[in-house]
Amino acid sequence: MPQFSNAVIWFRRDLRATHHPALNAAVQHAAAAGGAVLPIFVIDQRLVDPSGVNRIAVLRAAVEALQRSGIPVHVVNGDPVELVPQLARQHNAKVFATEDFGPYGSSRDRAVDTALEQQGQKIHFVDTPYLVPPGTVLKGDGTPFKVFTPFKRVWLNHALPQRPVDTPSPHQVDWVQTRPKKKGGNMSDPGLAALAAVAAPSIPEITETAAWKTIDSFFEHRIDHYTEQRNLPGLDATSRISVYLKYGLVHPRQLLARIDEAINRGSDGAVTFLSELCWREFYADVLFHHPRSARQNYVANLDIEVDSGPNADQRFAAWCEGRTGFPFIDAGMRQLRHEGWMHNRVRMAVASFLVKDLHLPWQRGARWFMQNLIDGDIASNQHGWQWTAGTGTDAAPYFRIFNPITQGKKFDRDGDYIRRWIPELASLPASIIHEPWLVPKQAEQLFDPLHADSARDGYPTPIVNHAAERDESMRRFREVRGR
Repeated sequence: MPQFSNAVIWFRRDLRATHHPALNAAVQHAAAAGGAVLPIFVIDQRLVDPSGVNRIAVLRAAVEALQRSGIPVHVVNGDPVELVPQLARQHNAKVFATEDFGPYGSSRDRAVDTALEQQGQKIHFVDTPYLVPPGTVLKGDGTPFKVFTPFKRVWLNHALPQRPVDTPSPHQVDWVQTRPKKKGGNMSDPGLAALAAVAAPSIPEITETAAWKTIDSFFEHRIDHYTEQRNLPGLDATSRISVYLKYGLVHPRQLLARIDEAINRGSDGAVTFLSELCWREFYADVLFHHPRSARQNYVANLDIEVDSGPNADQRFAAWCEGRTGFPFIDAGMRQLRHEGWMHNRVRMAVASFLVKDLHLPWQRGARWFMQNLIDGDIASNQHGWQWTAGTGTDAAPYFRIFNPITQGKKFDRDGDYIRRWIPELASLPASIIHEPWLVPKQAEQLFDPLHADSARDGYPTPIVNHAAERDESMRRFREVRGR
């Protein structure tokens, strides 16, 4: 009898039934050894606690969708360092997983590996959530890249289209059954009780089928116009697949095949979309080499003065709630509260406003995003914020400061995005919707100051003067440069 007759497939950021190399390896091992496959998902509170209700709801939906696909995922709640070796020992199983490169994930896996070694085995990593594993793309001298464009040149040589793996149908696999089968199926797994959450009012369907409907729609209708329309939040012009990538309901390798087809037929939009996919991998690479950048400035000497105290807290609350008095900013923050998602161009604008106009630390905004975004990814989120704050991997200087008014006029010229998310302003013409404080005197009753009790009934006046706060940001930057 083989040493390990069964196999454990430990699902993490790979919650799909198709094109799953680690699952394939587990199935092949069990078949060769005459055993069965135990699919597991560990609810790790160290990951759940900082996630926020939206990501918890998405995570639960993804696990339930995997179970409905025919994979009887065994959900356990606790410390994976104890539970994974315990399950492997109980079921005489070899452990397979997709490799994790995040600061916590990689340290957790090392600890699990150490525990497994005490019982004569280890985790067998097969594949990663990326096209190119972090740490692979290096300069000629063996050091990591600090700037995106040269990283991309080398990354493109590694990210070659590959044929997606054919994963057996779940109904063809001999699974280890840990719960009695229920007639009619679709029974709620009691193990998922720890993932109870009331999510934002409008989040997408979280299934592989929904992921592919979204992908098909994007490549059929929007990819060719992606370059010129991706910055216009009033249009449905982006891919909307980030949440599916985050939880691995689709692998970027599957996307690369579609991108390659579009590029071969001459789609400029597909070339731009490939760059966006590369940004995701670049930030994962940066975090892999510099794990401290998840919480600290990548450029360590840019510790710029930030505000604190009751006034700063009040401004932060206004930003979170979408009541800063700047329509383009408020529309984005209200979209986040309603959908758990925000258009990328608007993400940059609201981040700049928090850091450069309100003088609050980027970490505070990044934490709010991670608590609310359904696609919150630690590498992309933290380094996207640092790009805007001017403290990250970017050749551009700190004094890139987005004007919250001109950003709206440029990218939401007709005000369609603002009207969708700020109904108080829906009747205003495009000529004034970005600066509603310029409304004629007879309409002033529509707008109330932030501190007034009646503010909730109208739309607030701006909480800051952008020109003055821009000057203040530059003063603080020069002070740091002087030190």
